[in-house]
Amino acid sequence: MFLSENSGKEALLLIDIQNDYFEYGTMELIGPEIAADNAKVILDKFRSKMLPVIHIQHVATKSTATFFLPGTKGAEIHDKVKPLPTEKIIIKHYPNGFLKTELLDYLKKNNIDHLVICGMMTHMCVDATTRAAKDVGFNCILIEDGCATKDLVIHNETVKSKDVQNSFLAALSSTYATLMTVSEYMNQK
Repeated sequence: MFLSENSGKEALLLIDIQNDYFEYGTMELIGPEIAADNAKVILDKFRSKMLPVIHIQHVATKSTATFFLPGTKGAEIHDKVKPLPTEKIIIKHYPNGFLKTELLDYLKKNNIDHLVICGMMTHMCVDATTRAAKDVGFNCILIEDGCATKDLVIHNETVKSKDVQNSFLAALSSTYATLMTVSEYMNQK
């Protein structure tokens, strides 16, 4: 929903759409290409309307990290959603994009109160950032097919990525975000 001029602004938040999550990356997800293509559709709409776009980029700081290592191709934002020079990039070191970053101050300074969110991984950074956004007062739309995740293992059982995705989206939709597909978002008035 694009807001009237009397209300705060809406911004697009692209979380961790980075090379390590794609084929040949060190933390390959299931379906990152589809999610990135859908995020690109939303990104193009925001760019055409000259609305704010914020890219969140995770850079690992732990010595035991295996992906998003500083200075590597894997840590770079994927070419499908490559930031323009006018778009804000926020570097983070934790799953929550608000934790020890300038994100909250930037959003407040720019009178943004609605976020449209796409990104990776649904079960980790998308979840943590969406919950934090709602907790500090933002209205969130989560583009469910603009996100990707992976299979997880618990008690020696594999939980398939589709089930991980659905579980986290269901939990977020109950309180933290309005879920929309890219088609639903693009077709609203």
